[in-house]
Parts: sequence; C-alpha cells; structure tokens
Amino acid sequence: MRIRPPPKSIRGKALHYLEERWPYLIRVLEDGRLELSNNLAERSIKPFVIGRKNFLFANTPHGAQGSAVIYSIIETAKANNLDLYRYLTWVLTNAPILASGKEEWAAALLPDHTPDHCRSI
Repeated sequence: MRIRPPPKSIRGKALHYLEERWPYLIRVLEDGRLELSNNLAERSIKPFVIGRKNFLFANTPHGAQGSAVIYSIIETAKANNLDLYRYLTWVLTNAPILASGKEEWAAALLPDHTPDHCRSI
C-alpha cells in the first residue's frame, strides 16, 4: 500500500504536477532530439516582447507586415549563426533581383543558400 501525501501539501501538489505531465517527460527521455525546456524559444521571442509598445506605431497592415518580415529575417539569421550585418546586406541587395525572376525567389534567400561570407566565424 502506497502512502500518498495530502493533495494540498507541497509534496502532494508536486506529485500531481508530475503525474499530469508524465507522458511529456517520457517522450523527452525517449527522443533525444527533444528539448526538456523551452528556454530557446522563450529567448527567441524576447525582442518581440520588449518591442511590443513600438509595434503600436505600425498602425497600418503594411507597416505591421513589414515589421514581421524584418523580425523574421533577423531572428532566422540569429538562429542559423549568420553574421547579421552581412546577411542583411546580402538579402537586401539580392531580394529585388531575385523577386523579378522565378516564383519561388524567397527560398533562394534562406540561410541554406547564403554565401560563406555571411556565416559567423
């Protein structure tokens, strides 16, 4: 017979928390590719949280879309260890040229296709 602590006690609350999340814990332990915490995701959205008040000035849909595009480009560069200045220079120089060509032009600007000089050392 197992003795269970009272549900309102600190230990009881901790055990209840563990029981509720047990399937997720097991999944993380079974698959080494999964992260135990979401700290990386939390850090990647921090600039959005800090700049939230600045977004009030993007008072048009086009302004909001422009902000979203720039933030996406910057965060993608950071996540792929690219030199931010060089990558932005390369993207902003090549995007107009590529956009006048084929329909899938944006894929050519993804980090997999960046030249070596855009990579951080």
